[in-house]
Amino acid sequence: MLVRTESLPQAPQQHTTIRVHTPIGSAVVLWRGDLQEADGQHLIEWTVDADLHWGQNTRPAAATEPELWQEGDRVIMRGHLHLTDDGAAYLQMGHWSVLFDLTSPIPSSMDESWVEINVGTESVALHPYRT
Repeated sequence: MLVRTESLPQAPQQHTTIRVHTPIGSAVVLWRGDLQEADGQHLIEWTVDADLHWGQNTRPAAATEPELWQEGDRVIMRGHLHLTDDGAAYLQMGHWSVLFDLTSPIPSSMDESWVEINVGTESVALHPYRT
């Protein structure tokens, strides 16, 4: 996925954070690329270092369109949830998907439904890749 990123002021000894702008919204996330390249257009891969906890950080969505936004120190992702046979899940957000591990069972009726996932900024990272 091609996104636009902008670097943010950093406090010493902090992880590098950026604001990512996508077709479905923007949020502050961790940058896992070269610091000199934090500003610009990038093909990226998303990683989320947080498990899905049904009823805690994952819930049914009222809206049926993908969206990404920021609320304080939380990143909220809305997308189409898909459960896998190996006990994982992925969230389809527009033209890209994000893989998750499951901590608690998700009702099978939620497979292929719209959900919102709410995780801390420090759990979401972008990894640029070169083609």
